[in-house]
Amino acid sequence: MKLKVMLPTELFLEEEVRKVSAEAENGAFCLLPRHIDFVTSLVPGLLSFETTDGRETFLAIDEGTLVKCGPEVLVSTRHAVRGPNLGSLRQTVEKEFKALDEGEKQTRSVMASLEASFVRRFIKLEDKTHG
Repeated sequence: MKLKVMLPTELFLEEEVRKVSAEAENGAFCLLPRHIDFVTSLVPGLLSFETTDGRETFLAIDEGTLVKCGPEVLVSTRHAVRGPNLGSLRQTVEKEFKALDEGEKQTRSVMASLEASFVRRFIKLEDKTHG
């Protein structure tokens, strides 16, 4: 099977694999080459795969979508981190995903302030035109 992991701005990974394991909203699953085609939503967690030479590799992924279609497994996610082992991957995920979470919180705060300001100005403008 060919596994492709896509991020919003880049193709993160493309590799020939023997199997893929991931976690969906209803639990963990494993895909083998002759598995039926399907689509599922992924939850944040680990995605692992076995390469054609037998190496098991782990990715930490954000929520996303997985599509199995024939010999291709396509994964689309906002964030992914590859690690040589589970211990170092966990540390990397905690560091990188926490930084992303902080950035997203700041962005949401700025957007909320902008929206509130827009609404206040709109109300003032409406009062001037009707008053």
